Amino acid sequence: MRILSIIGIFIALLICFESPSKAEGDISQVKIIYGNSKIYSYKDITSAIIIIKDTFKKWDGCKLHSIRYTDDDYCNTEENIKWMNELAKGQGYEPNFTQCIAFFSDFHSPSEVNNKTTFNSDQEYKNWSWYLARTDNGEWKLMTFGY
Repeated sequence: MRILSIIGIFIALLICFESPSKAEGDISQVKIIYGNSKIYSYKDITSAIIIIKDTFKKWDGCKLHSIRYTDDDYCNTEENIKWMNELAKGQGYEPNFTQCIAFFSDFHSPSEVNNKTTFNSDQEYKNWSWYLARTDNGEWKLMTFGY
């Protein structure tokens, strides 16, 4: 009987002092739509998607439904390359990007939001944009995201 009491006290202490686990954004069932690109390879697109997923995982309680490549015409317009280089200056990068890749995603925000987020609670977000840039065959850098 005494052993059961000691075990019970031990379990109660563990429950009381257990540090809360950090919730992460759920990317477990995301649907990836690669589209058709004549500019970017599967590897190019996948490496950009990995950056997006890693960023999304930091969005506590959100659930990512899909990520889709926009298209070649949308990505590498002169206007988007110029915009990426303007963003680069503001983020401390050399403004020498030559390529831009863009995606849209759909996700759901958590039913209870905290003070750290600007999302509305329990809402579907559609066509959330993600823009990444790189120099020729360099590493992608996430430059901006949102509506």
